Amino acid sequence: MGTLIALDFGEKRTGVAHTDPLQIISSGLTTLDSKEVINFLKDYKLNNDLDAVIIGQSKKGNGSFPVIEKKILKFIKELKNKLPDLNVIRHDERYSSKIAKRTILESGLNRIKRSNKKLIDQISAAIILQSYLEFLKNLK
Repeated sequence: MGTLIALDFGEKRTGVAHTDPLQIISSGLTTLDSKEVINFLKDYKLNNDLDAVIIGQSKKGNGSFPVIEKKILKFIKELKNKLPDLNVIRHDERYSSKIAKRTILESGLNRIKRSNKKLIDQISAAIILQSYLEFLKNLK
């Protein structure tokens, strides 16, 4: 069993989280410029046993997809072209950014650290990944 990576993909930045090798818990890994993500994943895959990449899928309250979804689909197509053997999974990410902001607020960090968008993206990715792990656990 290898690790899982989750991406909270954004136009400018992408939060990245990963699991432990037993896929029990997720933790934030980094936040990247979105243009760097595919190269990061190539390097990560070379140095780690990577089972899959989980990419957040957001929906609006009415069930429609936000504008960013087209860019995510384009990114996934490029990712599959560059890493064809990589398993890519979509998982619901609704409210992950709001939950991340609330988590940071409750953590007691000062206002400057709380407004760090890179930290929010990274925690959002960890929340998406933990949600996916819970989803898998409930399937058993």
